[in-house]
Amino acid sequence: MLFIKRLFTWWNGQTIGTQLFTWRKGQKVGEDAQGNLYYQSRDGQRRWVIYNGECEASRVSPDWHGWLHHTFDAHPGSNALTHKDWEKPHQDNLTGTALAYAPTGSLRAERPVSQSDYEAWQPE
Repeated sequence: MLFIKRLFTWWNGQTIGTQLFTWRKGQKVGEDAQGNLYYQSRDGQRRWVIYNGECEASRVSPDWHGWLHHTFDAHPGSNALTHKDWEKPHQDNLTGTALAYAPTGSLRAERPVSQSDYEAWQPE
């Protein structure tokens, strides 16, 4: 079943085609804290990531994102970027998941039953 998933879907990790392309033309550059693997072509022109788990672009840290988009040449594994003390650590985008933020008063937020905004109509 895993082979069929990998053959036809890309959101469960790399497909067979991506794995073959990476095996033939890829050169491993590094790995981030979440276990994502980063590759580049042997000539250094193409760069890509193979996610560890769900394929979600927000799982790529800003350091690796800059390297993927050719903003800087040195990858974060070889040359660490300087971070300010006020910068927060990278956080995934949780929109659309059960862990997404739900402000008070939203339909997703938990609230006591006694705090009802609706009063049912009763015919007389």
